[in-house]
Amino acid sequence: MPAVDKLLLEEALQDSPQTRSLLSVFEEDAGTLTEYTNQLLQAMQRVYGAQNEMCLATQQLSKQLLAYEKQHFALGKGDEEVISTLHYFSKVVDELNILHSELAKQLADTMVLPIIQFREKDLTEVSTLKDLFGLASNEHDVSMAKYSRLPKRKENEKLKAEVAKEVANARRKQHLSSLEYYCALNALQYRKRVAMMEPMLGYTRGQINFFKKGAEMFSKRMDSFLSSVSDMVQSIQGELDAEAEKMRISQQDLIAVNESVYTPDSDVISPAINRNLIQKAGYLNLRNKTGLVTTTWERLYFFTQGGNLMCQPRGAVAGGLIQDLDNCSVMAVDCEDRRYCFQITTPTGKVGITLQAESKKEYEEWICAINNISRQIYLTDNPEAAAIKLNQTALQAVTPITSLGKKHEVQHPSQTVKNMEKDEVIPSGSAGIQDSTQLIAPGTPIQFDIVLPAMEFLDQNRGGRRANPFGESEDSSKDEEEDSLLQQMFVVRFLGSMAVQSDETCEVIYEAMRQVLAARAIHNIFRMTESHLMVTSKNLRLIDPQTQVTRASFELTTVTQFAAHQENRRLIGFVIHLSDTLGEESMSAYVFESNTEGEKISYAISLGKEIIEAQRDPEALAQLMKSVPLTNDGKFMLLHDLSEEDGTMHEGGEESEA
Repeated sequence: MPAVDKLLLEEALQDSPQTRSLLSVFEEDAGTLTEYTNQLLQAMQRVYGAQNEMCLATQQLSKQLLAYEKQHFALGKGDEEVISTLHYFSKVVDELNILHSELAKQLADTMVLPIIQFREKDLTEVSTLKDLFGLASNEHDVSMAKYSRLPKRKENEKLKAEVAKEVANARRKQHLSSLEYYCALNALQYRKRVAMMEPMLGYTRGQINFFKKGAEMFSKRMDSFLSSVSDMVQSIQGELDAEAEKMRISQQDLIAVNESVYTPDSDVISPAINRNLIQKAGYLNLRNKTGLVTTTWERLYFFTQGGNLMCQPRGAVAGGLIQDLDNCSVMAVDCEDRRYCFQITTPTGKVGITLQAESKKEYEEWICAINNISRQIYLTDNPEAAAIKLNQTALQAVTPITSLGKKHEVQHPSQTVKNMEKDEVIPSGSAGIQDSTQLIAPGTPIQFDIVLPAMEFLDQNRGGRRANPFGESEDSSKDEEEDSLLQQMFVVRFLGSMAVQSDETCEVIYEAMRQVLAARAIHNIFRMTESHLMVTSKNLRLIDPQTQVTRASFELTTVTQFAAHQENRRLIGFVIHLSDTLGEESMSAYVFESNTEGEKISYAISLGKEIIEAQRDPEALAQLMKSVPLTNDGKFMLLHDLSEEDGTMHEGGEESEA
């Protein structure tokens, strides 16, 4: 016999859309079988009814033959032979009536009864288990919705424990009902074959026995065929018994699992989190807006496929694209007082979708997986190794390094900083390598947001000029941009800033990069503020890409160090040296991630500082303008041959995204 399709009991607990889709195929098969069984039963009952009618007819015929003798015919003389003949025929008919009665009884027991039992027992059991499974699934969905609505801020441990216990009971009930339902559907694939052949086997045997007793009309070849059919039925029955025992043992093993399998968020304190995932799948709650202020949450099955986030509703055959994850950003958010919410933002800064995970483990693994995919490491030859290397940044925090720039001896534009006040050139390579504690004080706090509310409050009290909140530049800013000989725009994402103790070498930038990346990895901080970095011959400005409001501005003369990371070329950092009115000095290092290589930004800053230096000497400025190509409006343009690996730049100062 060919192999029988089966539902995997191990997938009953996960209840994935793929399993539901396969389950719908089995349910459709069961529905078709039920309809066919009813039609087959009607045909068999008609045959049985005809056989019963044959018995009644022959019985009536025998009585009528005997009743001939009792008739008072006016001309009844000479009917004795007829009467005796009719008596004989009556005996023959009675003997045939006995055979017909035996055949009718045999048809009832071996043909009609098995198909009725199959319909009333097996098919009805499958239908009942289907209803119980549906009720259990609905109860589980209701309990999960109630659990998802647990408040985050005012968390009630008693309420949480009760709801979690309710979820566990509902999940256990769904698991048990699904196992029983799956087992019944699997067994139905065997029983339907038996149910179709067993009645016909009884019908055929009854007819053969009837004809054998009436006349030897069937040959031994038919008996051999029927014997083989009987052996096949017994073989299928044996396979069914073995499979039933196997499913019973498997069902017991699946039920005997840890209680944590049913309880969501069972290990909140120290869950085992895999931060190196490049693909992920599971159920999440999707936030949908239904009005201006109203929202709904829908529990759907999500999975990643390459650089795409796919969504597959329950019962759907395949999933659909819901979000492109390449170069996107993911961050934890507080949403409607729900726990474990995170948001995906597109590369252009547009807010994408808001999702809610079931547990802390799922929440952090989803964020890590999306963050890894957004870096496009799935396109590398060994994405698993690339993910591990990406997430090992946190381990560098416990191993201080003396220099990140010792591996390369080639001098970059960032390795020579000019002191504009003393007209001295200080090569960064001439300074001795300092200890990390001399560069950055231990325990220095790190700022992960470019502008804090406290800074805005200080700006108001200082009476200084604030950026226009409507994105409209002042006339002085426009004049400065028009007068600036250099204007280069780069798309960057702010990683962090911190106070430093020295700006003599670019080692302080490498150390700041190491500490910022390590802190982000340790504390699971994935939020990054995207800005447009405008490099001019006068200042560095961070501009909001949507409102065009200047978030921060630094005079180019205050930039004392700037460098790109030697290994991760998309990292760029610079040191700002400021002096207040009281004569106190402060130094801060700012770290960014760029869409292009950081050396391009370093080159632009270096060119801006050269322009400032050259503006003091008209001849030097003229010489510089001859050596560097200009745009159509007379502004400096970055060279295309900075590095053989660099991408081309668009004229007009805008960068091309990598």
